Amino acid sequence: MGNADGVLPGTEFGRRVPVPPSRPFLDTFRANLKETFFPDDPLRQFRNESGPRRVILGLKYFLPILDWAPTYSLSLFKSDLIAGATIASLAIPQGISYAKLANLPPIIGLYSSFVPPLVYAMMGSSRDLAVGTVAVASLLIGSMLADEVSPTQEPALYLHLALTATFFAGLFQAALGLLRLGFIVDFLSHATIVGFMAGAATVVCLQQLKGMLGLEHFTTATDLVSVLKSVFTQVHQWRWESALLGCCFLFFLLLTRFFSKRRPRFFWVSAAAPLTSVILGTLLVFLTHAENHGVQVIGYLKKGLNPPSATSLIFTAPYLTVALKTGVVTGIVALAEGIAVGRSFAMFKNYHIDGNKEMIAFGTMNVVGSLTSCYLTTGPFSRSAVNYNAGCKTAMSNVVMAAAVMITLLFLTPLFHYTPLVVLSAIIMAAMLGLVDYEAAIHLWRVDKVDFCVCLAAFLGVVFGSVEIGLVIAVSISILRVLLFVSRPRTTVLGKVPNSTTYRRVDQYPVAQTVPGVLILRIDAPIYFTNASYLRERISRWIEEENDSSKGETSLQYLILDMGAVGSIDTSGISMLDEVKKIIDRRSIKLVLANPGSEVMKKMNSSKILEAIGHEWVFLTVADAVAACNFMLHTCKPGAAANDNGACEAVV
Repeated sequence: MGNADGVLPGTEFGRRVPVPPSRPFLDTFRANLKETFFPDDPLRQFRNESGPRRVILGLKYFLPILDWAPTYSLSLFKSDLIAGATIASLAIPQGISYAKLANLPPIIGLYSSFVPPLVYAMMGSSRDLAVGTVAVASLLIGSMLADEVSPTQEPALYLHLALTATFFAGLFQAALGLLRLGFIVDFLSHATIVGFMAGAATVVCLQQLKGMLGLEHFTTATDLVSVLKSVFTQVHQWRWESALLGCCFLFFLLLTRFFSKRRPRFFWVSAAAPLTSVILGTLLVFLTHAENHGVQVIGYLKKGLNPPSATSLIFTAPYLTVALKTGVVTGIVALAEGIAVGRSFAMFKNYHIDGNKEMIAFGTMNVVGSLTSCYLTTGPFSRSAVNYNAGCKTAMSNVVMAAAVMITLLFLTPLFHYTPLVVLSAIIMAAMLGLVDYEAAIHLWRVDKVDFCVCLAAFLGVVFGSVEIGLVIAVSISILRVLLFVSRPRTTVLGKVPNSTTYRRVDQYPVAQTVPGVLILRIDAPIYFTNASYLRERISRWIEEENDSSKGETSLQYLILDMGAVGSIDTSGISMLDEVKKIIDRRSIKLVLANPGSEVMKKMNSSKILEAIGHEWVFLTVADAVAACNFMLHTCKPGAAANDNGACEAVV
């Protein structure tokens, strides 16, 4: 404490914790900014490159097709052709079905399976993602827009709002990617997505009871109570013909899925089942004239490719707000699903996809789609899984799928006139049942009860409230949990593991022994204004508990704070350390620090708190700190450790 070197006896000068050299503020700010927004260092590929080369690399960055197309071969195309044709057989019936789910004309679903996949093939970085419409986003669009505009009374206005919402969703997605704000999507945790998807799947299945039972009038609400009320108050309008047909096709679809899961080589059986159902259902209705006996059909579908829709977008009151809100909410959900699916299949094939580039690709394809009569698209899991199992090699499979949809739009749409709506309902229900991941929910319960509660809250919020309510509840609980982690960090007592110099938590290692006269506390989080007051009170309580438990033994003389997990500290945290020092000084207890990080050392040095504590009382490890405290305990008189005078002066 008073020695010239500032080092306690028994410690080596080389083990002293140094204060890092100061850096200019702009350098520090630039480094922190880079770590926040550019953790993957996307500009590293441009270093030491000439101007023309940088232009080429920049084009390849935004258009990955320029990277893989020059080396594309016939063997790769054969694989992509098979995969593209397979997912087209799934995309066509799903596109029509999900458009009906969004309360849009069925032809819009086919339009949305043509243009967006072409855009993604050029800009997407995933080899396995199959782009198209998805049930959850369709349900969101349908429920949020139907609250403002009736899709049956004002179909043209409703369609224009759906296209406008898609435009805003695309702008929002692209902006997140360009501004490197992809971490916002991370607030949708795995538990949130599991519960949200299960709830949305349940709601979607309930909505399909309208088609399965042949009901003409149905509630626009999505909650369980409203749907069941609408179903059972119209018992006299149930059509047994429609119900029988729907149950038969649903059983067929589930049976093919079960068969494909048991025999993965026959994945194509499940993939082709929806289109097979559409063909069989259409033939059955056409031959039996079932449309005259209560079985509703799609009706007329216009031939031809996507018409331009730029002039259909609405940017004026009073509908601008609802279109913007719908676009942002559905854009986030579509991003979370698409990126999660893309990363999953990239992991299987051991390659990397850039989340921010994916956001730009999703955003661009939705903006372009909104200008060509398409509504929101992303990368659905079911279609991508079929694409993966079919052996796709590149994003060219999306081009093949788009070509198949183009042929359908040009020549085959009249064939869907007699397609029964009940078949579309069966297709949606079969797809949705696969989104109820009960195994993941059981895993959450076993591993983390709080995550399970987040999952359950999302599920119940969607089922008994609405899709938006469930999403808000789940995200709010997740954010609240993060705030609790930050504001209530864990502090634990450390003890010495016998026959070693290692110090570990005494609640985890029962054999760990506390040091008489020394209290060792580990702080497991950065110290900020949100937790500074809590840590001050918690440390005081640890001291009180230690004093109560050490009656008749060596009184508490030293408090060692293990700062190894304190990655950063702000001015409130510095003030907290100063207050703790003053509190324990009055109790004749010495504050000792172990393993503080560079930022903590810099700020303690700048604020003079390091001088108040004493640099000689800052150690590299907990073992060094305990050794110094033991030396002082056995050399100094009791009660002299808290000051630099008295009995300790003789040995320092």
